[in-house]
Amino acid sequence: MSATDSNAKPQDNDSGMAAKDPAKRRRALLIVATVFILAGVAWVLLWMFVFSTREKTDNAYVGGNQVAISAQVPGTVIAILADDTQRVEAGQVLVKLDNTDADVRLQQASSALAQAVRQVRQQTDSATSADAQVARAKVDLKKAQADLARRQPLIAEQAEAPEVVQHLRDGVDQAQAALGAAQAQAQAAHAAIEGTVVANNPAVEQARANFHAAWIAAQRNSIYAPVTGYVAQRSVQLGNSVQPGQQLMSVVPLHDLWVDANFKENQLRHIRVGQPATIESDVYGGSVEFHGKVIGLGAGTGSVFSLLPAQNATGNWIKVIQRVPVRIALDDKELDQHPLRVGLSTEVTVDITNDKGAMMAPQGSGQPIAQTDVYEQMATKADAEAEKIIKANVRQGDAN
Repeated sequence: MSATDSNAKPQDNDSGMAAKDPAKRRRALLIVATVFILAGVAWVLLWMFVFSTREKTDNAYVGGNQVAISAQVPGTVIAILADDTQRVEAGQVLVKLDNTDADVRLQQASSALAQAVRQVRQQTDSATSADAQVARAKVDLKKAQADLARRQPLIAEQAEAPEVVQHLRDGVDQAQAALGAAQAQAQAAHAAIEGTVVANNPAVEQARANFHAAWIAAQRNSIYAPVTGYVAQRSVQLGNSVQPGQQLMSVVPLHDLWVDANFKENQLRHIRVGQPATIESDVYGGSVEFHGKVIGLGAGTGSVFSLLPAQNATGNWIKVIQRVPVRIALDDKELDQHPLRVGLSTEVTVDITNDKGAMMAPQGSGQPIAQTDVYEQMATKADAEAEKIIKANVRQGDAN
């Protein structure tokens, strides 16, 4: 019996293990199914509340204005006052050209302006003298007429010779002719100055315009920065002979920057102007997050504006998903705290929860998107210098 019993025990153990295996498998399958169901629910929830409310791309780069600095007049470079990576302020001198010839022309224009003022003064004096001659001629005519009036009644009484009276009549005619000549000379003298004062006389205005042009040309031998920014791409060297329009360097303002995010065409379905966006730059990583908003979508795909656009009408055609640049405006305050550089790589996430806005940017307001008053200040200084020359060569009272 012991042998039988010993043979029976393993059978009992085997049947017991066989009875327990299906229960374990059912529990394992139930756990796996539960995990998959929870994962599916989690994915659905993530899609509904996260992925479906945003569009994301890492094909995005920081953009900015690159202001080309070029010469406005020909000349030889004698000084370079800014180099790559340096910050410059608007109105700061970047390059100086030899101004010897410009100074000579400026001196000539200054002398011509002073001479024009003095000539107008002389014309004013001549007109005054002509008026005095007219007054004198009127007095002479009045005297001749009075003499004739006294002697003419004496002819009837034969108390005066006819020749004397005729002589008096000739004197009256001569006085009238002299008066006419004096009046004509006075009109000619007044024609050059009538209706004007010295400062706005046409001759002075022309000389002033020539001085203005010469003064600005002399100032343009100093090349100024039109905006505040950082110098890049300096190519000018001492001794270079530069021509108008020749690029010498660039100034990049790092305050007003944006991001061009190149989304796939199938991502644009819900992107609208004004939607908020978050930006992470590779230079700072996830520790810094920039905030911006969509301000516009490109008018075409990148391939359309490439140097060699794709010819999709050819026989060998393969469909490639295109990308459209979406411009994201950045917050200037955040840029001040964490500066960016043009061309840096970024990752952009656009919140598309509200997709009821406009898909295209509105019409511009007509206001300048960028402006500088550096050159306007130059013109104002030229006017001030011209005023100094005029006042130095005009008598007090003639300017009014």
